[in-house]
Amino acid sequence: MTDKKKADQQASPKDMRIHDTSGNAQRARLLAYLRQHGSINTFEAIRLLNILRPGARIAELRAKGHNIVTYLSTLQDDQGRDHQNVATYYLSADPVRKVAA
Repeated sequence: MTDKKKADQQASPKDMRIHDTSGNAQRARLLAYLRQHGSINTFEAIRLLNILRPGARIAELRAKGHNIVTYLSTLQDDQGRDHQNVATYYLSADPVRKVAA
């Protein structure tokens, strides 16, 4: 007889995606968060969305046509230490349209 624990059947797939560190999953989480909240800073993206390099994911979203604006400011980390030039990203309602040259 084995005494293996079963996975929690109550856990939703939405909650489980936070552990998916693929670029696609990270971009999806980041874009969904921006659409719901309007903005996110680097510290929040790391802590809330499990995205180690938010700037890279933002660059990829911009390359896909999303209009994301960056604002740099001094913010405090979780330990209350000031950090200069921390990025806060804002999603514009209008996607970027590429103009043919």
